[in-house]
Amino acid sequence: MMFKYPGGRAYQADKQAKPASLLETNYANRGMTLEKDLNATNEFYREHGIAVIHKKPTPIQIVHVDYPKRSAAVIKEAYFKQASTTDYNGIYRGRYIDFEAKETRNKTAFPLQNFHEHQIHHMKQILEHGGICFVILRFTSLNETYLLDAKHLLTFWHRQQTGGRKSIAKHEVEQYGHYISLGYQPPIDYIKIVEKVYFNDASV
Repeated sequence: MMFKYPGGRAYQADKQAKPASLLETNYANRGMTLEKDLNATNEFYREHGIAVIHKKPTPIQIVHVDYPKRSAAVIKEAYFKQASTTDYNGIYRGRYIDFEAKETRNKTAFPLQNFHEHQIHHMKQILEHGGICFVILRFTSLNETYLLDAKHLLTFWHRQQTGGRKSIAKHEVEQYGHYISLGYQPPIDYIKIVEKVYFNDASV
């Protein structure tokens, strides 16, 4: 099925993200993608009254449907009604939370091409209005996941826009980000980091 952005430009999936089935399965990484891990984590938070965080639905305009038989319909072409912003949003302890999740197989850096201009603009607006905004980055080959505050991502993005490197070095993610230990219930307990960073006056 073909998806297109507003204006007709064809959608291309993130080439950095790989099926989790290609990764080694162990306790910390059970063959799940970052999205599935986060969805399971957010469901755990909601069920236990910790936070209310949801994945944002992407509005789709269907333009071409085939009916190979009366009992089935096959979508052949669709458009994104508008450019997406970030993946997740919700509320924790009375504060608005908004974040994006990305993964890469690169072991030494996180490519900034994984982000889009409209996402950066959206995150900047969230920060300007006092919301909690960050990105969750996973190095799939290393099985490491980090929370990086959006203000640091904006700094790295500006560096790229002014002729600097087009990625965030791994050591920069380690320096400015916060490592998230992977577990079972929930798989990615990022709220522990949010509590530490945004509610205990810790430096982000």
